[in-house]
Amino acid sequence: MTRKILTGLSSEAYEHPFDRKALASLKSMPGISLLLKKINEYGIDRLLRLQSLGSEIRITTRNFPQLHQALVETCQILDIAPLPEMYLYRGTGHIRTYIIGVEKPLVGINLDAMEWLDADELLYVLGHEVARIKSQHMIYYQMAFVMPTLKNVLSSTTLGLGGLVASGMELALYNWRMMSKFTTDRAGLLACQDIDVATTALLKLAGLPDEYLTTAVIEDFLAQAREFASTSFDTVDQVTKILSYAEDELSWVVMRTGELLKWIDSGEYDNLIQQKNLKAVQEKEGWNFLTSW
Repeated sequence: MTRKILTGLSSEAYEHPFDRKALASLKSMPGISLLLKKINEYGIDRLLRLQSLGSEIRITTRNFPQLHQALVETCQILDIAPLPEMYLYRGTGHIRTYIIGVEKPLVGINLDAMEWLDADELLYVLGHEVARIKSQHMIYYQMAFVMPTLKNVLSSTTLGLGGLVASGMELALYNWRMMSKFTTDRAGLLACQDIDVATTALLKLAGLPDEYLTTAVIEDFLAQAREFASTSFDTVDQVTKILSYAEDELSWVVMRTGELLKWIDSGEYDNLIQQKNLKAVQEKEGWNFLTSW
């Protein structure tokens, strides 16, 4: 299929308003700058990178060419440079991906993702991750990533993390992490440029293997997503909502798909894709490496 390279793409062009609002609320909370300072003092960024370097398999053009090519194409389409490193880690029974590194980002993808996702779906999933680089959200995303560890490490220090959590910082952080997925999902769609691909990728993220993705299953799922999307967020109790978002095992793929459908229905996605100054990239048969990196 033909995909456009979105040269000059700004994250603000596809940023979800819930993401913007939640991040502004998080940044305004007392103590956030002190917590960021402590993260730097403990060298969390370096420690997380060492964990990946010492435990996982670095993906190259030789050992896993399909994964490497998917990352190259994703970053080219979304106009992200330099290319982050990518590492493969053991299967968990579910598709798992992550991104760490404020100064030098690193993408992790597990064995299940490599085996379950096809070439197009990989673009969606990787677009979802690398979008955090483009949005310059890595410091806050990484903070949420290590929050459970930070709570244990800093609980006895004068930082007073318990007080910060009680004042709502942790809940605000988890709420923003969930809201930011609406933005990164949009980036994933911009990378694969096919809502059907995004839908099947999200269904697989929910744990549904490829053999169950029949037309009936997909159509009923889309109907469910549209029904959920028609429900106002304001009708959901705020505390219950945020506590639900803090549960990592919940994929929220119905809600996330519903938000993507709303974005498409609004015409904003098509307007962005159809910009006349955007170049087109023709996907060739097989995995042909892009030479621009």
